[in-house]
Amino acid sequence: MNGRRIILALDVENFSKAKRFVNLLYPKIKIFKVGLQLFIASGPKIVEFIRQKGAEVFLDLKFFDIPNTVANATRQAVRLKVKMLTLHVSGGEEMLRAAAKAAAEESSRLKIKSPLLIGVTVLTSQKASSEEVLRLAKFGLSCGLDGVVCSAQEARNLRSKIKKKFIMVTPGIRPDKTIRDDQKRTATIAEALRSGSDFLVIGRPILEAKNPLQVVAEQCSVTAN
Repeated sequence: MNGRRIILALDVENFSKAKRFVNLLYPKIKIFKVGLQLFIASGPKIVEFIRQKGAEVFLDLKFFDIPNTVANATRQAVRLKVKMLTLHVSGGEEMLRAAAKAAAEESSRLKIKSPLLIGVTVLTSQKASSEEVLRLAKFGLSCGLDGVVCSAQEARNLRSKIKKKFIMVTPGIRPDKTIRDDQKRTATIAEALRSGSDFLVIGRPILEAKNPLQVVAEQCSVTAN
């Protein structure tokens, strides 16, 4: 079983619910995504709880602001010792380079590993052409990012067209392709892995399951094959 590639999206409304899922699913799940909803409800304490538990944090706040603000926010994220964080590639070169510089400087000052900076190209709730996603991905990586968020459908194209080493994080993972919600570009774990994705983000199929542990065990078994 390999749970290191699966990220559980803790898209819940409060700290107590998030804590319950972390307690239930760690160490089968080793990385937990903290997004806008949970971070606004809980603040840094949910990040601290996850790390104290022994797991890692994917801070998915999609930074998008003026360069100085994003740089300062990135420094704060480094101090929380998150594994990775997201920024909107459309924020532009100056913003992305400011974030990369801030992450490098702060992690060096604290003598810790710098978080992976992951660029958001086009939200998975939106339609996008493969050319546009490729353009944004190349641009973000050229500005110092470590990887990008992309659908499984886009991952294969990015892996073949971009020769440098980079990370791909794929949301919208669904155990069953018949499941439909606001995610437009979904895929199964097997499809995402075949496309070359490194990390797979799963939320509702686990959070809403009658037996979350069983779903996690089933999905982890796919990543091990």
